[in-house]
Amino acid sequence: MTKHIGIVGCSAEGAALCYKTICTESPDILGAHAHPEVSMHTHSLADYVKCLDDNNLAGIGELMLSSAAKLKQQGADFVICPDNTIHQAFDYVKSRSPLPWLHIAEVVVASAKARGFRRLGILGTRWLVESEVYPEKIESSGLGWQRPEAAETAEIGRIIMEELVYGIFKPESVAYFQQVIKGLKDKGCDAVILGCTEIPLIINDDNSVLPTLNSNRLLALAAIAEATGGQPSI
Repeated sequence: MTKHIGIVGCSAEGAALCYKTICTESPDILGAHAHPEVSMHTHSLADYVKCLDDNNLAGIGELMLSSAAKLKQQGADFVICPDNTIHQAFDYVKSRSPLPWLHIAEVVVASAKARGFRRLGILGTRWLVESEVYPEKIESSGLGWQRPEAAETAEIGRIIMEELVYGIFKPESVAYFQQVIKGLKDKGCDAVILGCTEIPLIINDDNSVLPTLNSNRLLALAAIAEATGGQPSI
């Protein structure tokens, strides 16, 4: 028996990619066409954005808890959220949740440590990059980290929220991400966290000068491992 995975969605592209990854990677463990039972609930992205703009972490947490409660009603055994940014409210959610959660940053940093990386660049929305979601987990694992410059963070955030979440992928935006990643390499990073679950839609190991830590994929693989009683891939 496998556990039932609940997905707390936020943006459509990130949630859909996470669901697809679970379904396409599970057959390697469970057999042809097989994957754990999966349910998803999403509030409107606009509701999350309003709370983020207002710095209302409690409001974000209530949205996440509402999704978790509905997923429990659907039979989920645990939940994941393929959205790095709203993990700012994780401490608010954890003690109140009707179901256990996997923390996306913990999963990513564990993979980085296992792969021997020492200094991680952080990419994502402005809300995420300026938060302590990743620095806290990175430092507790004895690793170092680096944010992009403020102007770079602002432009990356614009690309994410005005293009990627709508499924718009522009060559010039890919080039901008590549430029920022090169800058992180020049500052001593040996890997880069794709800390927005839409970034893997345009950036991967093939077009990045640094090895990438794909938060969306790593979370999906950790969910498969939790559901099947196995060890997560790194």
